[in-house]
Amino acid sequence: MSIWSRIGEFALRVSTSASAGVVDLTVAFRDAVLGDPETRRKVAFSVAMIALSAKMAKADGVVTQDEIRAFRQIFSVPPEEARNVSRLYRLAQADVAGFESYASQMAKMCGSGQRNCLMLEDILDGLFHIAKADGVLHEREGRFLHRIAEIFEISEDHYQSILARHVNLGASDPYVVLGIERGRPMHEVKKHYRKLVAEHHPDRLIARGVPEEFIALATTRIASINAAYELIEKGLRL
Repeated sequence: MSIWSRIGEFALRVSTSASAGVVDLTVAFRDAVLGDPETRRKVAFSVAMIALSAKMAKADGVVTQDEIRAFRQIFSVPPEEARNVSRLYRLAQADVAGFESYASQMAKMCGSGQRNCLMLEDILDGLFHIAKADGVLHEREGRFLHRIAEIFEISEDHYQSILARHVNLGASDPYVVLGIERGRPMHEVKKHYRKLVAEHHPDRLIARGVPEEFIALATTRIASINAAYELIEKGLRL
């Protein structure tokens, strides 16, 4: 059974019992997330990502068509499962309440006390993709994302590098994007750059439990990392 079939079953179950738009992820993990460990990770990741995406879109008070389109860019949902996924999305979208619970459930998937978990960075990248879809990162969306990062135990410096991949922060952009101090020798910059490219390769995302449907996130992330490195390299040659 595919992950989308599992998600569809879960959506049907919670649609009859959800209250105030808050879906109980504890129930999802316990009852709906069955099978081998890899399948459990993928289903849990997908359920939480759908819920957080919906609440992210609601954070500024208005869900736009741009945000809906951005959501669909991340989720390649089979046509036969679209109705159930939409049902789960609408339940979570009812309000922003409960997002910290979703985030905490996802943080547990990386183990307690693990900082800067790459799978959680994958989720945060997806949420930024939703947030900026209407052309601006609203203040309430920014607070939402920052709080998610805190729950995920993503360090402030690391959060700033993720932010810089999505929002122009000024002249320091390339260095912030790569998460390296300005003025480091070029051989250190290159070593760090290669490490980032290896970490964010699509095969690595799949290995850490990110469903293949989400690999579009890796493409834009690698493009941003490559662009930052090229800017630094060009600047040092001038």
